[in-house]
Amino acid sequence: MTAPRIAATTYREPARWGEWNEVADLLPAQYASAIQRAGGVAVLLPPAPAVQATAALAGAHGLLIAGGPDVDPARYGADRHPKTGGAREERDEWELALARAALDQDLPVLAVCRGLQVLNVALGGTLVQHLPDLVGSEVHSPAVGEHGRHDVRLEPGGRLAGIVGEQAVVATHHHQSVDRLGDGLVACGWAEDKVIEAVELPGRTWTFGVQWHPEAFDGDALFAAFVAAGAARAGDARAGAARAGQAP
Repeated sequence: MTAPRIAATTYREPARWGEWNEVADLLPAQYASAIQRAGGVAVLLPPAPAVQATAALAGAHGLLIAGGPDVDPARYGADRHPKTGGAREERDEWELALARAALDQDLPVLAVCRGLQVLNVALGGTLVQHLPDLVGSEVHSPAVGEHGRHDVRLEPGGRLAGIVGEQAVVATHHHQSVDRLGDGLVACGWAEDKVIEAVELPGRTWTFGVQWHPEAFDGDALFAAFVAAGAARAGDARAGAARAGQAP
């Protein structure tokens, strides 16, 4: 059986390697490694014009919207908070278009940290721009350049709880979160301080967003379920091609 192809978004940032110091398209290797451990093939999608989103997903069996910098608050009609990071207009435009294109195709989607926020904004939601103003602590981003840990409670009996359990300890590094949920999104996970930590889109085959970083810590079960959804998508595509008399 052919492994499912999982498209993953990337950063576009200044980078240094060897004797080179250039702008590069990159993604922490933990994401691709998690996809590969689950039996998928990771295909990296650098930022591109939004009109190419549907074409970029052709042949993909799932979309991973990766973590990264803050979404520009102009995307959800808000003024910029002093603690909100600088805009990455190209990446925002691209990932919002990818999210909408994937949802239009009912492609399996796993949205991680910033990815959850992109998914929420793509569906008309808004964000809390600086969580310490709301919760009074840095528990969601306790150290610079490191993932912290905190507990998450998942909706009992829900699909995500069936994958990761009703209680989980997660890797955390974020200072923003969901405020108003986007159209159709349902919260299904919360931190102890009631910050939304997971969402799903009922009625879709497999669409989840998590505010934590499963690629960094104890996330193999979630990636296994995601890649399995991609494998089912790949199987459906092969069956459809066979019925149409085409090569898979």
